[in-house]
Amino acid sequence: MNFNHKIIWITGASSGIGKSLAFALSKEHTKLILSSRNEAQLNAVKNACEHPENVNILPLDLEDYINLPSKVEEALSLYGAVDILFNNGGISQRSFVKDTSIAVDKRLMDVNYLGTVALSKALLPHFIEKNSGHFVVITSIVGKIGTPLRSSYAASKHALHGFFDSLRAEVYDRNIKVTLACPGFVQTNISINALTGNGTAQNKLDTAIKNGLTPEAFVEKLLKAVRQKKQEVYIGGFKEKLAVYVKRFFPKLLSKMIRKFAVT
Repeated sequence: MNFNHKIIWITGASSGIGKSLAFALSKEHTKLILSSRNEAQLNAVKNACEHPENVNILPLDLEDYINLPSKVEEALSLYGAVDILFNNGGISQRSFVKDTSIAVDKRLMDVNYLGTVALSKALLPHFIEKNSGHFVVITSIVGKIGTPLRSSYAASKHALHGFFDSLRAEVYDRNIKVTLACPGFVQTNISINALTGNGTAQNKLDTAIKNGLTPEAFVEKLLKAVRQKKQEVYIGGFKEKLAVYVKRFFPKLLSKMIRKFAVT
């Protein structure tokens, strides 16, 4: 796949992976739509892109999933079409199950799962009408493997795999592609913004995140996978990727390994 002249929509575009995606794709002469809750940061990202004249911002809140269909209408009015949607927006969690309020569980599902699903479902008729499109969903290695302090986050990411695997099977004959990308540890603010058991932000950078891939390195591998139209890709360090295959073939061994993992 060549990204040139593609119309690409990125959620979670104000920082981290989404910001790096915007920078990388702007160099490929695309037309971009950047979304997140923070309009000021979106404007800063736009102005730092190589071709800001080909970038529009569209603030939205994934948690307000009931109103996302109107955001799709706005997005389509900007360029007349969308070719690729990068579902990148979301939040994480750092708390034990016993300490996590049900309100936190609900918020994780509202933002990570229902927000992403609602936006994708609202855009799907457009993809069907033009008989082409590509959903790229940033999930997590934790979307394949549940680990301590990530119960609600893992649940929301596991749910995305179930939904988009089903969608892929339903639209295969419509020339609509689905790529599920599972990051390991990437140097973003995800752990700083992660919710604790009472819903407040952790406000601390995890050591594993600090030592993870740079967003630029992650994006390079991600775009390669999207070009190849891969169905699923794991992008991270050796241990994170190894864990996926250990779970597949030696699940009891992985259970023992996870108990010994550092939880932050």
